[in-house]
Amino acid sequence: MISISDLDFHFGSRALYDHASLHIKPKDKIGLIGLNGTGKSTLLRLLVGEYKADGGTISMAKDVSLGFLNQDLLSYDTHESILNVALQAFEEALDLQKKIDAILLEFENNYADDLVDKLAALQERFEALGGYTMQARAEEILEGLGFATDELPKPLKSFSGGWRMRVMLAKILLQQPSLLLLDEPTNHLDLPSIKWIENYLADYEGAVIIVSHDREFLDRTTNTTVEVTGGKLVPYAGNYSYYLEEKEERNLIQKGAFENQQSQIRAAERFIERFKAKASKAKQAQSRVKALDKLERIEDVASDAAKINMKFQFKVEPGRHILRMEHVTKKYDQKIIFRDTHVHIERGDKIALIGANGKGKSTLMRLVAGTEAPTAGKHQLGHNVIMSFYAQHQLESLTLDNEILQEMSEAGSKRNDMELRSVLGSFLFTGEEVFKKIKVLSGGEKSRVALAKTLISEANFLLLDEPTNHLDMVSVNILIQALEQYQGTFIVISHDRFFVENVATKIWYIEDFQLKEYPGTYAEYEQWQEDREKAAKKAGLPSPSAPKPVPAAVVKNAPTPNSNDAKKAAKELQEVELQITTLEKELAIYEAQLADADTYSNAAKLKDATLKFESVKKELAAQTRRWEELV
Repeated sequence: MISISDLDFHFGSRALYDHASLHIKPKDKIGLIGLNGTGKSTLLRLLVGEYKADGGTISMAKDVSLGFLNQDLLSYDTHESILNVALQAFEEALDLQKKIDAILLEFENNYADDLVDKLAALQERFEALGGYTMQARAEEILEGLGFATDELPKPLKSFSGGWRMRVMLAKILLQQPSLLLLDEPTNHLDLPSIKWIENYLADYEGAVIIVSHDREFLDRTTNTTVEVTGGKLVPYAGNYSYYLEEKEERNLIQKGAFENQQSQIRAAERFIERFKAKASKAKQAQSRVKALDKLERIEDVASDAAKINMKFQFKVEPGRHILRMEHVTKKYDQKIIFRDTHVHIERGDKIALIGANGKGKSTLMRLVAGTEAPTAGKHQLGHNVIMSFYAQHQLESLTLDNEILQEMSEAGSKRNDMELRSVLGSFLFTGEEVFKKIKVLSGGEKSRVALAKTLISEANFLLLDEPTNHLDMVSVNILIQALEQYQGTFIVISHDRFFVENVATKIWYIEDFQLKEYPGTYAEYEQWQEDREKAAKKAGLPSPSAPKPVPAAVVKNAPTPNSNDAKKAAKELQEVELQITTLEKELAIYEAQLADADTYSNAAKLKDATLKFESVKKELAAQTRRWEELV
């Protein structure tokens, strides 16, 4: 289907691909893996023609169609409903629908035979393209990706970036291209939606290439793994777990061959050194020198499995009870998030809070942190509890002009530079990298700095909201090791099942507007939920996780919204939407400036563009949060 031969591609002076080759067959399900910066997303852009190769060829059959999901699609904006945006996948069918409607309108005055024949031909083609089922299919996929039925007529621009990305994913899936290219598709999905797309891809007729840091997702959706390493594309005939086993075996063979060759080289060097000055052996010595020069050297195995050993320090030891919240109710106007729920956290609890988006996970974290007050109920923090809260918005609080080491030293942990450098080394910042400015770091690197700051804060109670976002597999593994060594208490929100399985001993989930707890690992919880669903289905009962109706008493006691307040909120929502649109355009301008090589050659221009970019980004995040509150 697609053949990549001797591909060369340079990014500046750095060679991302050097004579790389790969053959993609019609039903391949490929997981494309590798360290950040090795060129995974670049390969997808080369395939769709956004980038041009410096050498080699990319050949594909004429009938190959590509569907590319990437983060750039977040910027797409329209007043069209999300259903209509998804239906854009059926471009030819929609065009035929207009022609059919025009003929039907013409029939009111003209019922000529040629029009009847034309209509029949159009309708036959329309049916062949699935025109009569396209709306049902679009609704099914949008709802599978987490949209409620009553949200389908709403305009795309009324949704936040993550939900817009789901709409674009729905559109691409509906196009059913012969090759799907998915760049981090789970970034904006919650667990139910991830499971839905796993099932969808299992039955997908075409080929798929997935770039993802979610190893569980890769295991369930791929049958081939291709590692981008050393400028090459190295295939493995299995999913990610198979790749790990196979790579370990290949590494053992390579390590043995390397050590064997090194032994031969040392023996040859000793012979040369010993006999190079002896006339009777000089010819043999010279022969061995030439042999060494021609020898194709075997590379040593480079380990990418970083091991860490962090020494955590607590200012004080907390009491047995970390937090108690009793009879907590939380409402936004008439919308109930929690009602009469209880939260009990004991010292040493390792808790993962999981579930669909919109259920109230982040709200619960803010209630636990005390940054948001409950509508009713008590919040009691335990004795000597020191809390530290990590969330994505904290990346914005990093001081851009600080160097990484300086940022860490200002976190107030009282650790010396050597200790801080040791911690940073655990988070893959080694040598001179610790002197990099925060403003030049990627999103993943900033996440690692913010996480490192959280972990050295001497807090004995951590709240971590989606800490694995923007982290590659090596960094996720580092975070897992750090939390395994952490002696305090923590709650994490995450949709990364491998991460949750390895760090949590209790699972929290939200059901029927209340917090529920499963006392075990994620794998045990998932099996338990599966058994519950099967038992309910067998008994003809609704799904246990389906929301139950709110008791009449709760609805009756809900505050009646003031019509003036509603009008005021609607007006503010409109204003905030306009501000978001303006800010997004400004952000795009500054992004273009920062991508321009001329900007980097002028220090003053670079500083000005960076400051403006960060200022607009911060304001956009604030307006987006306000928009979510108003909605």
